This record gives sequence, structure tokens and C-alpha cells, in this order.
Amino acid sequence: MNFKNLRESSPIQQLSLLGLAVVFGVFTTSCNPDETQVVANFTSTITLQEEFDVDLNDSIWGYEEGTGTDGWGNNELQHYTKRADNVVIEDGMLKITAIKESYEGAEYTSARVLTKGKFEQQYGRVEARIKLPSGKGLWPAFWMLGSNYDVVGWPQCGEIDIMENKGSEPTIVAGSLHGPGYSGGNPVTKQFQLTDNRFDSDFHIFGIEWTKDYVNHYVDGVLYNHITRDDVPGEWVFDQPFYIILNLAVGGNFDGAPTDATVFPNHMLVDYIRVYAAK
Repeated sequence: MNFKNLRESSPIQQLSLLGLAVVFGVFTTSCNPDETQVVANFTSTITLQEEFDVDLNDSIWGYEEGTGTDGWGNNELQHYTKRADNVVIEDGMLKITAIKESYEGAEYTSARVLTKGKFEQQYGRVEARIKLPSGKGLWPAFWMLGSNYDVVGWPQCGEIDIMENKGSEPTIVAGSLHGPGYSGGNPVTKQFQLTDNRFDSDFHIFGIEWTKDYVNHYVDGVLYNHITRDDVPGEWVFDQPFYIILNLAVGGNFDGAPTDATVFPNHMLVDYIRVYAAK
């Protein structure tokens, strides 16, 4: 199903003060975006508007290929490619496909695209409208890394997970921060759980608002995670430009390996990405 007709609704009008709670835990909701209130933290100045109506724009996007070091550091099982089988613009969507196949010594293929060295921004609002896959061992993610990654490495560069999902839990996503002293399996994180829907049955808008003082996480305009400098048990490393990453991993530490019940091929569909400047 194509939901392009919803594109004109402003994300600024979809932000909400509903659901603010402690940093750790689970927030559940059945709210609709039109029930939310306005939080005017950001202007309507768009710095990136990617609608995925044509081929992937190589002035904005690049690819990471291969299996990475130790499965990209997470014991993941896929080999990332830039083949059309794994990543393509189709029906006005970015379509990332995980396939079970033998390829370059790996058992699965998928794709990972990123704006590193092409589009990077410090502070603002970052959001995407995504329909997630489901199935044990699938790991879709929409996230950001600090632009100094190649210089200082991870986690000193900082990581902002706007959305990540365990395929075995199709009603739950998480928003997290990783930095020195709070990384890997110990990020500052909070989960958001749907009570009347699933993330693989419809598109949802995942976003952050990011300032020098905090990072807020939203689903469909509902604020569910508020992380300040005082909430991180280590150095705050988020006062620099970050770049955007979209990927669909298979296996790894987050949700474990797929089972015989996991469906392949399986897809992560991205309708749009929009980035706004902070005031």
C-alpha cells in the first residue's frame, strides 16, 4: 500500500508532549498522530528532503558493502551489497531487501546506505516514514553516527539510534544513545510499544529532536524518550555533525539468528526522510 497522500502533513505539527517518562523502560500507546500537541522547538527549515521518487541520489547517499569486522561488530550474518536485488527505489520508496542466499561466504545478503561525507548535520529534527519487516533475526535500523567516526572510532564518535527493531517483536521499537561508558549492550535507551497495531503492517514516522541539551525520540509524533546530558553515565558526545544510516541487518547480538519460520526475502520500506534545522 502506498501512503504518499500523507506526505503533506507537517512533522512539526505531529510532535507531542504525550508519553514523557523515565529514560529506561517501555512506553505503550494507542494514540493517533492527530491527537498530539505542538512542540515548537524547531523551525520549518528543511535541510534534507529525500522522497525516494527517483534513483538513489549519489550526491547524498553512499553504500557500505561486505560483512564488516566481526559482522559489523555485532556478529551479524549478512553481506551488504549495492545490487538492485538488495536496494532499489521502487514505487516511490527506498526498498532494502534481506535475502537468504549464499554470497561471498555469507548466508544472507542485504543493504546499508548512509550519508557519510555527503550530508551531515549538528542538531535539528530528523525523521523518516518506514514500514518495518518482521521475523526472528531481522534487525532494521534508522540511526546516526558522529562525523569523526574515522578519527576517534566508536563509541567515542557517538551513536544516535532513532529507531531499531527486533524482528521477533513487531510491536516494539527502541530509541537509544551510545557513547563512551554507555555503549553496546548498555546504551541509554527506552522502548515504545504499539497496543493496537504492528510496525510491519503499516508505515510509521520515527524521529528525533536534538539540541545541545537533549535528544527526544518520537513515534508518530508521540514523545516517548527524553535523554539529557545528565542522563548519560559518561561523556556527552553529541555536539558535532552526525550522518544518517539506514540498514536491514540479519542475525547479530540484538535479535539473534533467524529461524526456519523467518520469511525471506523480506523488506524494509522507507517512504521519505526529512531533516529540519534547529532554531
